[in-house]
Formats: sequence, structure tokens, C-alpha cells
Amino acid sequence: MILATATSGEAMSAVQGGLAVNGTLMVIGAADSMQVSPLLLLSGCRSIKGWYSGTSIDSEYTLTFSARTGVRSMNETFPLERANEAYERMMSGKARFRVVLTVGQ
Repeated sequence: MILATATSGEAMSAVQGGLAVNGTLMVIGAADSMQVSPLLLLSGCRSIKGWYSGTSIDSEYTLTFSARTGVRSMNETFPLERANEAYERMMSGKARFRVVLTVGQ
């Protein structure tokens, strides 16, 4: 299984070749469109599925799991005064992990 969390159809299209026989590309990132290779799907009984993962109970389960297992996000922080720089870094694809603005630190 490949879990596609990116919001880029191009990125999701690029990983399809990594699916094993009977593999599933699970799309949870919202993108306008993506290209799919019917030959790839047919030749290995591969599939693509979508799942909306944005309900309040999903968030509650995720936060509970994270707290119990010590999951922590990896962030690049910028003070609010550098919001434009942070936005440009994020939009350019150069950001590592998540870009987070900090206030009053």
C-alpha cells in the first residue's frame, strides 16, 4: 500500500509505479487531478482508493494515538514577522516537514 497524503496530483501519479501486485494507492490528499495508468492497474490487479479522513472522530483517534505512542510532528518554525518568507519556502517545496508560524517567542 502507498498512502498518498500529498495535495499534488503529480506526486501521486509519480508513485504508482511503486505499487506491488495487488497493491493499493490510498489517496487521502486532496488534489484537483492525477494521471492514472490503466495498464499498470490491469497488469497487476492494482487499485486506487480514496478516503475522506477529516471527521472529528478521525482527529480524536489520531490525537489519542499520537499521545499514547509519542508521535511528534517535525516542524520548521518561523516567527510571525517572517510569515512571507515562511510562505515562500513552503510554496517553493524547499520546506522540510511542516512550516509553522510562532507568536510571541
